[in-house]
Amino acid sequence: MSAADRPRIAVFRPPDDRLAGAVELLESLGADPLADPMLTVDPTGAVPRSDADYVVFTSKTGVELVAGERADEGGPAERWGAGDATVCAIGESTADALREHGYPVDRVPAEFSSAGLVAALEDEVAGARVEIARSDHGSAVLLTGLEDAGAYLHETVLYRLERPADAGESAEVAAAGGLDGAVFTSSLTVRHFLAAADERGVREEALDGLADAVVGVIGDPTAETAADAGVAVDVVPEAADFDALAEAVVEAAGDAQ
Repeated sequence: MSAADRPRIAVFRPPDDRLAGAVELLESLGADPLADPMLTVDPTGAVPRSDADYVVFTSKTGVELVAGERADEGGPAERWGAGDATVCAIGESTADALREHGYPVDRVPAEFSSAGLVAALEDEVAGARVEIARSDHGSAVLLTGLEDAGAYLHETVLYRLERPADAGESAEVAAAGGLDGAVFTSSLTVRHFLAAADERGVREEALDGLADAVVGVIGDPTAETAADAGVAVDVVPEAADFDALAEAVVEAAGDAQ
């Protein structure tokens, strides 16, 4: 199959193994990936508190940092210990990362979202110390929900998420009508895509380009962010999983060609 026959799909993952894996997967599915990272990870060096009854992780990145795997990037030099805490993960990829690094996984909500975790814990956390370990762009839903359930909360920001200065090639390609699909993995990737389009003076044209493409997102919160910004969403896979998202978008984009 020639490059011209393959659907061109924009992917916005951080410029590390996740982006490399995403590009490899899209190519294996018969797509022509356009890699345009919209997030970079800036570790703070902080670690979760050690006296919590519950510790909540929301991402694979957070797990890798507390496990000491990314000390050379500014993460903590020593591995964090879970102790007797009930360890909670939002999503199977986070849970898998915890298990791979030897941590217990005690709670994974059926719905892979902040609201899903609140629903899973709200009947048991009254009076408990709950540590939330995540990025600086975490949803307020988790904090508000657990606090309303009577938990004593502490949040540790493990890393900050920034937009790379050179991000935005995908916005220009979308504005020119050159995208067949786009895969957004978080609300922040949507916001950063549109911010990059703004900086390049092509926001409206990029929105028009996305309207003619297949737009896929992970999770309802990302879908809501996209809709609020005027981005029509075509695909929200049942599983909050990048592989499922990529497969669905490539299939839909191929059918549309």
